[in-house]
Parts: sequence; structure tokens; C-alpha cells
Amino acid sequence: MYYGAIKNFDVANGLGVRVSLFVSGCRNACKGCFQPQTWNFNYGKEFTQETENQIIELLASPVIQGFSLLGGEPFEEENQAVLAPFLQKIKQIYPKKDIWCWTGYIYDKDLLPGMRKNTQYTQTMLENIDVLVDGPFILEQKNLMLKFRGSENQRMLHLKEGKITSIE
Repeated sequence: MYYGAIKNFDVANGLGVRVSLFVSGCRNACKGCFQPQTWNFNYGKEFTQETENQIIELLASPVIQGFSLLGGEPFEEENQAVLAPFLQKIKQIYPKKDIWCWTGYIYDKDLLPGMRKNTQYTQTMLENIDVLVDGPFILEQKNLMLKFRGSENQRMLHLKEGKITSIE
């Protein structure tokens, strides 16, 4: 897996101060995407053990509330294989830090068992994500007044105990 950027002190992608990882690779190719360069699965740098260690170390700071995962597309099959164990590791080391994730796929249409983006890794990812912002960016529904979302169709879902709750 490759990634485009790591933000050490991000205040735009989730509540509080966060460490954010922007992964590479996306098949959604949303019109008006703010990072079309991340569609390429080989964009940026390779995600290595050193990259993982760097993020784990950045999360140790008491000013960091949590981790944000964006793209590209975290739920592309190739990315899930790397991200599932990584998210699990973050939760094991920092159980009180929250994990937010953005996906252009729709939780209850694409990610659940038997659906098109569900793999052997999807459930592990979902079990470790606290807030999932789902849905493709739709340029015609762009709204700059929305918190943590780019278009009105996107939802902020609080994932707990197998239930989804919208948190506007």
C-alpha cells in the first residue's frame, strides 16, 4: 500500500487534534475530488513498518485525540489488507484515542458481509473505527457549511456494538 501524506497535527479531519493518514488508491474517481492524485494506487510513498512506527509514535502525544484515515480510499481491497491490522494495533495501544475514517463507499450498501467491498479484513476495520464518514463526494451536493463532510449525501456514522448512529 502507498500513502500520499501524513499530517502530524491535523485539526480539519475529525474532532480535536489528530494524526491523519491519506492512503493512495481509489476506484470511485468522484467528480470534483479534492485529491485526484490519490486515485493512483502507487502515488506517494510506500507504507512500511517505519511508517507504521512513525504514526504510532505521533499518537503517543497527550495532545492528540485520535487518528484519521482518509484517501484515496481506505476500503479498496488492497488497502484493507494493510489497514485492518494497523487499525487494530492503534486501538490496542491507544484504546482511549478515537479513529475516524472517510470512505466513498456506503456502509450499508457496500461494506457489510456479502456486499461488493466486504473482504476478510472489512469487519476488523469497522470494529476499530469509531466514526465513519461514508458516501461518495457528489459535486452537485457540495456544501462548505457541513462539518467533516464535503457533500450533503455523506453521513457521519458512529459505529458501536454493531449499530450505526448518525452523529450530525
